[in-house]
Amino acid sequence: MRTSLDSKCEISHPVILFYHPYVFYNISMRRYLFMIFILFFLLTCQVFAIPLIQPAATYTPTLPSPTSITIYPTSPSAPTSTSTPTPTPLVATTTPSPRPPLTPPGESFSVLYHPDDVLYVGDQISIEVISPPGLDMKDATVQVQVDPPAGPNLGAVKFSAWGIQGRDEATLLWAWDTHDQAPGAHTLAFSIQPPGYAWSEQVTLLPTAEMPPDQADAQWATTQSPCCTIFYITNTASERDLAQLSAQIDEQGRLAMEHMDANFTQPITITVLPRLLGHGGFTSSEISVSYLDRNYAANSWSTVVHHEMIHAIDAHSGGDFRPTIFVEGLAVYLTGGHYKAEPLMPRAAALLKGYLDWYIPLKMLADGFYDAQHEIGYMEGASLIEYMVETYGEGTFLAFYRDIHIQEGESQSGAIDAALKAHFSVSFDDLEQAYLAALAGQPDTTDWVDDVRLTVTFFDTVRRYQLLLDPSAYFRTAWLLDNKSMRARGIVADYLRHPHTPINLALETLFISASQHMSDRQYADAARTLEVISAVLDAIEHGTTDPFSVSMLAADYYSISTALQRLGYEVQTITVSGDSATTKVTTATGPDLVELQLRRSGGEWSLSSP
Repeated sequence: MRTSLDSKCEISHPVILFYHPYVFYNISMRRYLFMIFILFFLLTCQVFAIPLIQPAATYTPTLPSPTSITIYPTSPSAPTSTSTPTPTPLVATTTPSPRPPLTPPGESFSVLYHPDDVLYVGDQISIEVISPPGLDMKDATVQVQVDPPAGPNLGAVKFSAWGIQGRDEATLLWAWDTHDQAPGAHTLAFSIQPPGYAWSEQVTLLPTAEMPPDQADAQWATTQSPCCTIFYITNTASERDLAQLSAQIDEQGRLAMEHMDANFTQPITITVLPRLLGHGGFTSSEISVSYLDRNYAANSWSTVVHHEMIHAIDAHSGGDFRPTIFVEGLAVYLTGGHYKAEPLMPRAAALLKGYLDWYIPLKMLADGFYDAQHEIGYMEGASLIEYMVETYGEGTFLAFYRDIHIQEGESQSGAIDAALKAHFSVSFDDLEQAYLAALAGQPDTTDWVDDVRLTVTFFDTVRRYQLLLDPSAYFRTAWLLDNKSMRARGIVADYLRHPHTPINLALETLFISASQHMSDRQYADAARTLEVISAVLDAIEHGTTDPFSVSMLAADYYSISTALQRLGYEVQTITVSGDSATTKVTTATGPDLVELQLRRSGGEWSLSSP
């Protein structure tokens, strides 16, 4: 849930919207939510009628019972201090200054609320206050008062870097405990000192009783497998498929340890997330991987798990300095692909001039890896390692990789260059020329051009969607928290809730359909579906009242998503074939999948008779 200072709330100074192409989510959420409501209202007036049929009985798959399962109850009381961040201190109520508050120069701050989607009484709410780029907020702090003048104060919190992007923001983490709040609208008064910016916003808390039953009953649980300690949230797809997931985690753990020649005595900790964050996987002190039915990144789950396992083992295998291009490249190389199994050198060759002409020079990539186009960077990093292993041998490469050192003020490419000279008597430029020659000699490069082009287009479009309609998922600033602290506090909503309007559902299921076309090598169909998604996003950005009217396919997905949601279903996948559609859906009672058939007759969609 997000707002900005241009929202329809009590604002004590004029603001100017910030529309930067890479952080478009910094638009007014109040105005944006109003726009979404209008879009939803207008479009649902045109939605094809579907008879009101009660959701079919759900099917619970029979799976072997996992062992050593522990349920962590969600505590209704105040958060415990066990293994938690330092709580945000409450401060005394301040006396408003008669001096008019300052207006930030040129651009507005933005505010994101968590959990996403909607807020309920009982939520432990976090608030991100994001600074406009270029505004120096060093030593500035944010304080928020709830329902002034008598309500509690939240803060004060300093601005600091957030995420891979290093976005400048003040993060009030789990600062507003709403257990004792009344349902309805609440005023939040924001103050930034210095220099004295101030504004107010309104936030609505829904009654706890209105929370969907699967969310209300959800809690943390754990199971122990031979390789790993696995944490998950109940009433989710991960609990439904737990036996299968545990077996896959063990298999990927075994393979990763073989690849890294490692032998851990301590179990690896894995948290399975019920929503998509980033591209589906992160590793820090523990591994976090997304598992959900409507995974619009459409990656191979076992591939992502293996990739993150390599990161976890690599981090404990030594090395003074591990350049990012090699850290990520090694994970892709040892996994045998980025999002799926795929040949590395032949696909990287498609980046060269004469094919796609998307190749990124290695020094530029090494010094700004996460700023580069994501898929191209990972492709080049992995194929470079494959070339070095084939040229020098795996053991020799790993000895080089573990013996890279960086001096103060030195670039990553400079550190790589020095290590290459020490180990192989070649410069980084020399290595690149030999690598490029090897790529140019790859056979059948043309066979991979469409696959590489569409992979890059697909994930660029996914990230564009995230920035616009699911900003907490965007990998450079993802709302990825300290999982251990979340478990200690009994917090599940930050991962359970995510935007799920019919607009989100339609676009996410379109992504899944596009990915299926790519897997089937139906590249023309995949390209058309991605063009449809881009056209819808264009229309939303431009404020079009009916963005899904750009094509019949988009209109069908939106109409089906809307109508099924009215019946109490949340659509997970949609396949349209002429006047027929097959969908997989879930309900608010649990994660079990139900397949529903629909037909279009006389321009209207309806559920097919059993």
